[in-house]
Amino acid sequence: MEIKKAFISKRILCAVFGHKIITSKKITSHLKEYRCTTCKMELTNDEKGGITFLTPELKEINDALETFCQKKLSLKQH
Repeated sequence: MEIKKAFISKRILCAVFGHKIITSKKITSHLKEYRCTTCKMELTNDEKGGITFLTPELKEINDALETFCQKKLSLKQH
C-alpha cells in the first residue's frame, strides 16, 4: 500500500512541476528512448519526430532497429 502511495505522490510531483526527462537509450542518431527520473515514465520518438509513450510494441520495434543498426555498423567496419 505504501508503494502505491509513493508512486501516486511521484506522479503528482510530475503533474505539478513537470517531468525530469533524461535519455535512457540511444537507438540511432535520431531515435532515442527517454525516462523521467521522478516517476520512471518511459518515452520514445514517434515516426513524425515527436515524443510519445513507450508501449511494448514500440519497445520491440526499437530493440529490432537497434540490433539491425549494430549489425550494419559492424559490417561496415570490416
